[in-house]
Amino acid sequence: MSRDKPDYDTCPALRTIAMPADANANGDIFGGWLLSQMDLAGAVVATQKSRSRIATVGIEAMTFKSPVHVGDEVSFYAHIERVGKTSISVIIESWARSRMGDSEARKVTEGKFTYVAIDEDRKPIPVVRETL
Repeated sequence: MSRDKPDYDTCPALRTIAMPADANANGDIFGGWLLSQMDLAGAVVATQKSRSRIATVGIEAMTFKSPVHVGDEVSFYAHIERVGKTSISVIIESWARSRMGDSEARKVTEGKFTYVAIDEDRKPIPVVRETL
């Protein structure tokens, strides 16, 4: 999914504005805030695929490429990389654009998140498979 520009033909799984409470004293957004937003975006896609509750079980290959600043519009694009018996791997890219002008979006993070489909007792269950 790695690109030079976001795919605007694809709707983001999540879009939000970075706020002052999410920043350090220098005005840069905390990495943990970005990570949590990515997790939410991936969960949207994983929940739609599994048609069940899901739980995050892994994050790998997380890369921070550029800082996010207070007031930036941040869009999170997610696509399913792999579906296992109970798990779903999702690739997530985050793109930021300054709301104070006509700046182009810049990729700020990317990572791979793994979710597991769970039942009401939080036990793993098979991911629903589509039938032809």
